[in-house]
Amino acid sequence: MLSIVKRYRIATIASQSKDGELMATVLKWMGAKTSRGSSSRGSVQALKGLLRLVKDGGNCSFAVDGPKGPLHKVKPGVFELSRMIHGPIYAAGVYVDRAIHFPKSWNKTFLPKPFAKVVIVWSESLPPVTKEQDPRNPDLALELESLLHRTREQAANFIADNKT
Repeated sequence: MLSIVKRYRIATIASQSKDGELMATVLKWMGAKTSRGSSSRGSVQALKGLLRLVKDGGNCSFAVDGPKGPLHKVKPGVFELSRMIHGPIYAAGVYVDRAIHFPKSWNKTFLPKPFAKVVIVWSESLPPVTKEQDPRNPDLALELESLLHRTREQAANFIADNKT
């Protein structure tokens, strides 16, 4: 996803950890704007910073499963932000045909190898969360988790179907 941050004026959250510092630095080099914090440390500051970046013309993107997971389990922050900015939610699935995997990372981080084929599939949008909806509603999380699963599967199938 790093390759699209400049083109789409991506604003995101990076944790306050050492790993987050590394990620924030790489994101800055690639042209993204970051707000520092996570659900476990500095969440309110991170959300306020992200709101400011979005209001300044950025498009928001962040890992919806938080800084520690569990993997692919959506946390309520994405719905809270959607409600605040009146913005739709899109899921993205990413798949690569060759990558370096980091098995010790909780989120199964990978780095595409040189000349790897990278496929990004975007979902249809979920409507903005309204003031009447509870961002902690588990049905919202299940719906987004389902979209995330489908987009990852579509990206993997695209690569499998287009092997040359």
